[in-house]
Amino acid sequence: MRYQGKITSWKDDKGFGFISPNGGGEQFFLHIKAFARSGRRPVVGDIVTYEQAADAKGRGRAESVVFVEPRSRLAAAKETSSGGGLPLLAVLFFVFVAACALTGKLPLIVVGFYAGASLLAFVVYAWDKSAAEKNHWRTAESSLHMIALFGGWPGALVAQRVLRHKSSKASFQATFWATVLINCGVLGWMLTAKGAGALRSVLAGVA
Repeated sequence: MRYQGKITSWKDDKGFGFISPNGGGEQFFLHIKAFARSGRRPVVGDIVTYEQAADAKGRGRAESVVFVEPRSRLAAAKETSSGGGLPLLAVLFFVFVAACALTGKLPLIVVGFYAGASLLAFVVYAWDKSAAEKNHWRTAESSLHMIALFGGWPGALVAQRVLRHKSSKASFQATFWATVLINCGVLGWMLTAKGAGALRSVLAGVA
């Protein structure tokens, strides 16, 4: 027998939430793997039908879950607007760094460093997203922040928007933006005469 309810709680970065049955009653645990068909990710407010089951401890669990109503315009607008300009910020940052390199204000290797770190960040976010959905070993948040701090934040920003991963957790976002500010502060210092001299010394030592 199938039942209908509304998703009233959803943690997209972990791939689970809860369904509240129509008419009230016990909430049912919902995992991303319980959806009968792959497709879009669920959001709070989605109406679904499901079969009732129970786990080993007798707690309610939803299975064979299917969307029965399109997400509301409000929910879709909220999803689209959440961080809607973030990838643009990442693109503008790369344009700025590239312009600084072309005008001789920064070594070209700095552009390559940001590109490599950003690619690494996107790959790690994608890996962590997949691990969350499959209940596999997760990447520590401190590792994600470290990659962002050392230049991978543009790629992390794109990953948060495209993959919808780690984009709604307030504590994570607060730390993430702190790493962005620190990294941009260091970049700004490298554009000063003193910072440029220190950077040249570092690069000379590495070479």
